[in-house]
Amino acid sequence: MKHSILAAAILSALTFSTQAETSATQDEIEKIEVRGVRQKLQQDGRLKDVIQKTEVLDELMIQNKNALSLTDAINNEPGVNVSNECSMCGVKRIMLNGMKGEHTTILVDGLPTHTMISGYYAVDAISTTGVDRIEIARGAGASLIAPEAIGGTVNIVTKQAYENEVSVDIAKGSHDFTAMKGMATGISEDGKTGITLIGQYDKQDQEDHDDNGVSEAPFQENYTISSLVSHDLNDSNNVHLRIAKVRSEVFGGPVIGENVGSISEAISSYDGIESDSLFVGDDVRNEYIGKAWETTEWIETNRDEAYVKLLTELTDYTTSEFAVSYAKHEQDSFYEGIDYRAEDTMYYARAKFDTEINDTHFLTYGADIRTEEMRSHTDALHEVEAYVSDSFDYDVKGVFIQDTWTPTDDIEIAMALRVDKVTADFIDEKKPGTEIDETFIAPRVDMRYFHSDTWTSRLSAGRGYRAPLSFFETDHGILDSEKGYLIEVDSLEESLSANYALSYDAGTLTGTFSIAHSNVQNLASLEENEDGVPVLSQLDEDASVTTVDLVAGYSLTDELTVNGSLEYFDYNDVFRSSYSIAPVETRAGIEFEYKTDDLTVYWNTTWFGERDLTEYGYEGYDIKGDPSSLKSQDAPAFTVSEIKVQYSLTNNIKVYGGLSNIFNYTQIEEGESPLFYDADGGYDVAYIYGPLHGREFYVGVEGKL
Repeated sequence: MKHSILAAAILSALTFSTQAETSATQDEIEKIEVRGVRQKLQQDGRLKDVIQKTEVLDELMIQNKNALSLTDAINNEPGVNVSNECSMCGVKRIMLNGMKGEHTTILVDGLPTHTMISGYYAVDAISTTGVDRIEIARGAGASLIAPEAIGGTVNIVTKQAYENEVSVDIAKGSHDFTAMKGMATGISEDGKTGITLIGQYDKQDQEDHDDNGVSEAPFQENYTISSLVSHDLNDSNNVHLRIAKVRSEVFGGPVIGENVGSISEAISSYDGIESDSLFVGDDVRNEYIGKAWETTEWIETNRDEAYVKLLTELTDYTTSEFAVSYAKHEQDSFYEGIDYRAEDTMYYARAKFDTEINDTHFLTYGADIRTEEMRSHTDALHEVEAYVSDSFDYDVKGVFIQDTWTPTDDIEIAMALRVDKVTADFIDEKKPGTEIDETFIAPRVDMRYFHSDTWTSRLSAGRGYRAPLSFFETDHGILDSEKGYLIEVDSLEESLSANYALSYDAGTLTGTFSIAHSNVQNLASLEENEDGVPVLSQLDEDASVTTVDLVAGYSLTDELTVNGSLEYFDYNDVFRSSYSIAPVETRAGIEFEYKTDDLTVYWNTTWFGERDLTEYGYEGYDIKGDPSSLKSQDAPAFTVSEIKVQYSLTNNIKVYGGLSNIFNYTQIEEGESPLFYDADGGYDVAYIYGPLHGREFYVGVEGKL
């Protein structure tokens, strides 16, 4: 049934494109390109702030990485780290400028279509099929439309229909890697209507590198179907409509086919009676002998997304955008005996206006509103006295204004101000009253200065906020049916950040040096009270991080390009104490791209520096109750490499193949399982500091019409 839905979507895309092409006569140009209102507005520069430093990954860069998901595409880009924080459930968090994953806001076509809990699960299910580009804005510069993005924003831009085209891509690889991608774009005869239809299916099997019967990387299966329609109502009005449906299933723990027959069998095996021993000799490196449910983590996510956007040219000097977006995120999950179900629904509306005051001042102003309702339930913890549900109501009403001033041809300054009324209320009867009810003022300034034709400076500084409302920013605090879980949150997280970048562009040689600093007050953190109950609380001291990076690219020949990067992240002790998984501290990368008309060869190597894990609170043992089995508390330096080769057989057919993690480096191969016992004999699954996915081989074929 699931595969038939995807097949139907691709078939519909093929049918639409075929009908659009056959409607043209033989004398007409086969590729019809739409040039309507939306292009005119974009060319005026009114839909994108070009002053702020924004890094862009285009379609070719995404393809070179063979990236099926957003996390694959942006991981290890400058200032970006995708943190894998659980070997069982595979939770991923997109970190920008060293900030936490919950400080990153994901946008689609400039609009929020992800709820608060969407940033933890199904991030791997955000497909790259039909993505035109990904824009990454780090730091406070996104505060005009996304003040909660105190780490930054990731904006996924959907490919619009400018011609009639169909593409199908099928790939297969090791660990049962499977990917099927389909996209079609078509336009009407009058050129006023364009439609993009997208479907993607991908899956990856479990990986058990130490053969102890417990996976270190989970099984994952994703489905995505989406459609974008653009229609020019007249010469001055254009409307966009996008709908999408995403489904993700993740299963980690007992290896299917060895320790358990199926996912349903693992979950249904729950009897509430714990085994005396989980591993032979109580050693996590030995064979697993516990019950299947005792190490099972299963998460099923269903997400619906939609938005409608009206672009209008009101006068020769003023354009407007009226937009409404909707997202519904449903999660059903099982964590080693603890069930958790959540439904999170968000509505967002925005009215934005752009007015050219004169030759030197360009004004952007408007208002937006966001309302989010999340309801969660767990049978396992419902009767536990020391348990507070994380069900919440969240509302934000904001107004904003920005003046872009161009006093000379060499300098641009954008001064912005947002004022937001923020209300956040945990609705559990044990949490009476409204926890957060604040009015927040978020100023921002961006400046771009052209020193010469080749040198450019950019400076951004601003203030932002975030409401800490979810269990899943607290390292699985719900995984204890006896102790429970408490919430002591009563303030917004508040940030101040600044970013400076110096860029050089001389055609064949480009480079950017940047330095950023972020300071956060009231940072959310997982603590324990005197009874040992996990508590979502907030730190009294300020947390801060400084990042420095240098990125350069050089075209050695017309066919060969080399890019390199160096990065350094400096966290203060307060910030370090809040992390559940040690983040990147130093990183360097080099990549080569050789490209001719028919052949593309891409190579990438990323080096990660060593880290002292004690600074992040790591303490674990391989053998239960044996102090001499203390796991390594020094994360060694390591490198990860990948290669992809693509060849065009014809103008319409390409074949490709590649290897990721070429040298098969994982922390498990180095003798460090992510499984461990704590000092009290408790079992956990997140002693993670290195890669958990091993070498993967894949081949594929892509066809276009």
